[in-house]
Amino acid sequence: MSWEEKTTQAIENLLIYASAKGLIETVDMPYFRNLLLDAFQLDAPAGDIVPMADVPPTATALLRALCDLAVEKGIIEDMTYARDLFSARLMGLLTPSPKEVRAHFQQCVAQNHPEQATEDFYQMCRACDYIKVDAIAQNVRYFADTPAGRLEITINLSKPEKDPKEIAKLKNAPSVGYPKCMLCVENPGYRGRSNFPARQNHRMVPLSLAGQTWYLQYSPYAYYPEHCIVLNSRHVPMRISRGTFDRLFDFVQQFPHYMLGSNADLPIVGGSILNHDHFQGGRYHFPMDDAKVRCQLKSPVPGVSAALLDWPMSTIQLSGTDEQTLIAEASRILDAWRGYSDEACGIFAETDGTPHNTITPILRKEGEQYRLNLVLRNNRTSEEHPLGIFHPHAPLHHIKKENIGLIEVMGLAVLPARLKGEMAHLKEAILAGKDLRADEELAKHADWVDEFRPKYDAITAENIDGIVEKEIGLVFMQVLEDAGVYKRTEEGQKAFDRFIKCL
Repeated sequence: MSWEEKTTQAIENLLIYASAKGLIETVDMPYFRNLLLDAFQLDAPAGDIVPMADVPPTATALLRALCDLAVEKGIIEDMTYARDLFSARLMGLLTPSPKEVRAHFQQCVAQNHPEQATEDFYQMCRACDYIKVDAIAQNVRYFADTPAGRLEITINLSKPEKDPKEIAKLKNAPSVGYPKCMLCVENPGYRGRSNFPARQNHRMVPLSLAGQTWYLQYSPYAYYPEHCIVLNSRHVPMRISRGTFDRLFDFVQQFPHYMLGSNADLPIVGGSILNHDHFQGGRYHFPMDDAKVRCQLKSPVPGVSAALLDWPMSTIQLSGTDEQTLIAEASRILDAWRGYSDEACGIFAETDGTPHNTITPILRKEGEQYRLNLVLRNNRTSEEHPLGIFHPHAPLHHIKKENIGLIEVMGLAVLPARLKGEMAHLKEAILAGKDLRADEELAKHADWVDEFRPKYDAITAENIDGIVEKEIGLVFMQVLEDAGVYKRTEEGQKAFDRFIKCL
């Protein structure tokens, strides 16, 4: 079979997939066939077409075959980024237009079907390969029982690693500055480049939140099902304020089946994108949602129930049915925390004019009741803890060194990809009785293994997987405790109570 014949067949397979997934109408296939032929510089189909027998659940394999053919013909380079750009270009041709996506979403909302609106939008983003379903499926995922409750552990393997040739190319790639960041409204339709992902198959839908235009999209490398991002239409930095609470409540009122939260707005305790104001949410039950109440607080506001959560990170929970009352109380707590210092436990509102206190807010609705978690954060550093006093401490960096953002605050660990290979190697070394400190890769884990080994009568091939998973879970619990401004000790809880009395 000639290259032209193989390409024609592969194009037809993708068209059948797109039609089956509702991305295109069967009647429009000739139009979309021509668009795909053009992408491959073909003037006409070639050979006899055999209809694909079974439609695959995702487009991944179909796109891989088309990229192989494009490489073979010299249309694209054989590099991961070039394949990603070309795949997005092909799927962008088959993805419903922004106008179509927006119209369907808004129609569902107008008919009082917000769940249908998000479900259809989410499934479309999966079908068009914007959400990398097959890549996400590679992530390691399990639950670990800890004294802090059942925590969720993931090792993030979804983003492909770059080879040395690509890294060299990235180093020399020119700085374009467009779009300003990966959350900007200019992203949908963008062709991408070696150092910026293609977004031809990306769609957003506009929302009105507290009188401002925001947009809803899904995360391409979702950390949990229906992981969505709600972003400001303007490229403005993160800022936790009363307006943050206004927008949280407006969103959850419109989409009560989704939770929504915000990363903090300061370095170290914030997320990875502080230069563009945004929220993260979705339809998912997090470990934090199962946290019990440590103690009820006497609320000064009628209709608002206040409590301290029994959670590794210092959390005030407000509950009630009246949005404005809850917003006012949350704003009062935020303002109080912004200006609060307690030298005895290393909390300073500011040093040399640099602010340190902020909040990670998380909102969900259950029936008529809103539940707002306010997680207290502080981003001070010290000589002992240069990466952050309330940040994973150095003994834990062999597992987790990165910042603790919203998702991890809620009890879902996002651990680096390196751990999959390292843990496999570590298990082999433990079972073989090897000296971990003599191994360059494993030396950083040696102290940790020395700590947990005595807890077990025997570590065998049958139980080592469970042991390592459990111990990683305990490390993550300690990570959250390090990030908590008030420790779960008698002294720490007394200090927390001092702040509460100031409210």
